[in-house]
This record gives sequence, C-alpha cells and structure tokens, in this order.
Amino acid sequence: MIGELKHIDMSELTRTGRPPTRARQGLVTSPHYLASSTGVDILREGGSAVDAAIAANATLCVVYPHMAGLGGDGFWLIGGNDTVTAINASGPAGDTATRSYYAQLGYDEIPERGSASALTVPGAVDGWRVAHESHGTLPWERLFEDAITHAREGHAVTANLAHWIGLDAEILRDSSARDTFLVENRNRAPESGTVLTQPGLANSLETIAQDGPREGFYEGQLAKTFCDGIGAESPLSATDLRQYRAEWVDPLSIEYRGYTAYSFPPNTQGIAALQLLGLLTQFDVESWGDNTADYYHHMTEAVKLAFADRDAWVTDPDTIRFPQEKLLSASYLDERRQHIHAHNSLSASPAPGITPDNTSQHTQDAEGDTCYLAVVDSDGLAVSMIQSIYYDFGSGVVAGETGIIPQNRGSFFSLDPEHINTLEPGKRTFHTLIPSMLTRDGDPWLVYGTMGGEGQPQTQAALVSRIVDFGYDVQTAIEAPRWLFGRTWGAESKSLSLEGRIPDEVVSELQRRGQSVTLARDFDDAMGHAGAIRIHADGTLEGGADPRGDGMAIGF
Repeated sequence: MIGELKHIDMSELTRTGRPPTRARQGLVTSPHYLASSTGVDILREGGSAVDAAIAANATLCVVYPHMAGLGGDGFWLIGGNDTVTAINASGPAGDTATRSYYAQLGYDEIPERGSASALTVPGAVDGWRVAHESHGTLPWERLFEDAITHAREGHAVTANLAHWIGLDAEILRDSSARDTFLVENRNRAPESGTVLTQPGLANSLETIAQDGPREGFYEGQLAKTFCDGIGAESPLSATDLRQYRAEWVDPLSIEYRGYTAYSFPPNTQGIAALQLLGLLTQFDVESWGDNTADYYHHMTEAVKLAFADRDAWVTDPDTIRFPQEKLLSASYLDERRQHIHAHNSLSASPAPGITPDNTSQHTQDAEGDTCYLAVVDSDGLAVSMIQSIYYDFGSGVVAGETGIIPQNRGSFFSLDPEHINTLEPGKRTFHTLIPSMLTRDGDPWLVYGTMGGEGQPQTQAALVSRIVDFGYDVQTAIEAPRWLFGRTWGAESKSLSLEGRIPDEVVSELQRRGQSVTLARDFDDAMGHAGAIRIHADGTLEGGADPRGDGMAIGF
C-alpha cells in the first residue's frame, strides 16, 4: 500500500534526529534559518504566503549571497483555490549581447566569470513585483525590513558561506567582490561566526523598498549604477533593465499515483523532473525498497533518458516549437521506459527520443547554486519558489557601490549558431531552476524543491518517491541518502555519485550493473539543499529542511 513504510528501517541509517516541523497557521522552509524566521514573522503579521516568500528571499539575498541575490533570476509556482499558476522571472540577454560581440572581444566561449559573463537581465525583483501585485497583503516596503537590517548591521557568517567564500577566494580576490567578502586586508575568507556587513546592498534594498520594484530597480538610477558598475565587458545596459517584465506562464503537469505533479516549463528543466515521475509511475517502486540497488539503478537510468530529451529541447520557448504534450504523453514515456533494464546500464548520454530540426546534437552540463524556499499560509495559499545567481557568487563581481552580484547565467549560452541554446539578443537561456508541487483533488498537497543544478530533478524524484511510495515524513525523506548522476565540478565524465550512508553491497551491485560510481560524504552539500511542506487533510502543515545546508523549517 502506498504510504506504508517498508523494506528499510531508517533507524539503521545515520540521521540528524531532527523531527519534521508541524504547524497549523503557517510554515516556511528555506536554506537559512534567518530567512525562514523572516518569513514566519511576515505570516504572523497577516502577510500572505507570497509576502513571506518575498521577504524570505530578500533576506537570503543578504545572508546567502553565494546562492541568491538581487542580480539573479527567480521562478514561482503559486497554488490555491484549485489552481496552480507560475511566474517566469528570468531575464533575457541584453540587446547588444550577440555572438559577434563576444567574437570581437576574442572569446570562443562566453567566460564563466567576470563582467563578460554578466549579459542577462536580473529578473528576480520583477518576479517579486508580479507575485505581490497578485497575492500580496502587506505593504511592499515592510517585506524588506529584515533584509536591510541584516545587510546594514551585519549577520553571522555560517559555516556553509565561510566554506564557499574560501573556495572562491581567488575569484573574489581578483574582483570588486573582495571589498565585500574578504577580511584581513581583503585577502582571506572570514571564519564561521564572523559578522559580515554589506552597506551597499543595504542601500540598494532601501531604494527598492521605498521606490518600488520598477522605479527602485529597473527604471531609476540604481539600474544605471548597477550596469555601469559591472565592468567594461558586460553588454548589459539600463535600457535592457527598463524594458524587462516578468510574466505569468502555464506550468507543466503529469499524474503520479493519484496526485498531479506540477513543475516549470522551458526555459527550465522542469520537463526532466516530470518525465522522471512519468517513467517511475510505470514501475512498482515500492517493491524495489528504498536504499537498494534496484532503487538507485532504476532512478539513474530514468535520469539518463530524461536528461537526453532535456538537452535536446530546453531553451527559450519563444525560439522553438516545444513538444511538451508528446514528451509527457503516456505512450511516449512507455516507449522510453523500454530502454530501462534491471541488470545493465544505458550509456551516460543516450540519444533523445525526438529531436528538433536544424540543431546540433549536444549535452548541457547544468551546474549552478540556488536557493529554494516554500511557504504555506493559513488560507492554504502555497508558494514553491526558487532563486539563483547561477554559479556560487555568480559572475564573481560586485556591481560598483550597489553591493549587488550580477548573475553569470548567460555564460550558459553557446556561441555555436546551430546549438539549441545559442546566444541571441533578447533570448532567455536554459535554466536548471525548477519549483515543484503535488496537488490532490486540486489542492496543494506537497510543496517541494531543492538547489543543486542538474541534481534538482533527481532530488525531487527522491522526495516524491520516498514520501508517496515509501510513506516517509517530510524530514526523513529530505535526510535519506541521495544520489547525483551527472558531471560534477572538475570532473571529466559523468558518473553516479552516492552519499556515504548507502551500503557497500549496494555500491558494489550498482557497479556490477554497469554504473560508474563515485562516493561522496554522508551528508554532502553537492546533493543540494532540499525543502518541502506537506499539507494534511486536517490542515496541519508538515515541513522539513535539509541538514546539508543551514536551513530550518519554522511554523506557528
């Protein structure tokens, strides 16, 4: 029976001992405890789930600057009243961001860091505007009070932030970011517990709070100061920001064991997350048992097939006729499922089932760091929201006195004119970011997501299978051992990375079946920072946060 825990005693695995958070009036989960606290305060004041999400995200822009920021993009799913709606707040390439522009600079590829990597409009703030205009109840300026305080008066650096500053110290040291994030003559990473102040960012947040999102960020002096401060090789201009608008879009969905799973359409990889569930629904997942070779093997094979179609198709949907009905149809997924065999493995990069015309075959190695948050309020409004500046610390520069890190999301564009994700002015690039949601009888039932590049569809499948198929509570599902198939930073080839809590005999069996296995730590940051909230039939909210990050699920 679905929902009954079988096959594995979770007490046998290393766990934190953290219980799920249960509440009745509202609940927030995010990858940083201060952001979760901000969101709950907003809910207590009568703010909506959207208000709380904006406030929590603004705080994340301050306290988790390696993964979130005003210079990044965002994606929203908002569920309630028998509807799920979506906001695409990802910005396009600037009007002068062309392949010839980069050729004139002498680049064969768009640089991953520096001012030349900052070529797309930051969309997140306008996403806040669109969401607030539709569902906000508190005044706009109230939502930024905590973020401004943390930026101006300082916040304690977490172990995770200290780690990433240390890892990226050379990048930060060679740019304007050193004045913000490095200590001791701007040469060394701060230790955990060090108080970090960001006065420039505080001023920018105050401007946005007082003047509103359009005049405060996209149409006023801050837009010009931001673009001028990025550096000489950035093609972004204040005109690019002025003409940008976030937009409502229709989410994608698929049925999974009596639930409707919603995820985001292109330009994100939401199609991969839904294909994974569509492939799994045709298997008896419960019979595999969790934390078994059968479980990880079938999951990995399904990931390979979903990523093949993702790589072939995902780009700005305005530039291609995207066959979403075909890719999510039961007949197509059944055809693809026939490629999955229980005792041997597909190649790391199998062929897609269908391909676009007149494009080159390629893979898209989707890296990046992200912040995911979820909120449910007392009216049952549910928000699944994800925001990112792409790589850790994005472009690696701070735009002048604004304190804002511009994202390097545009560096994922190809300069190959036949590539599906080739650079064009006004085009939005492929995104890994996918907020997701399960509904039951039209109402939100599970709000979930994670950071972690191409690990996002995989971790989402882990959460859904462990909650729906194995009956785990939300916190147990988040903490359970995870896997990651793909090319990780610095690796030359794709492999299946497994957390250390997975038994040795399972690892050996996966290798015997042909999986290329690497081992990770017991709770590895590379597996992402997941969060989820389940809404029970009696209205009780059950939330969890990932011990791999600095998050917390807080309710009241």
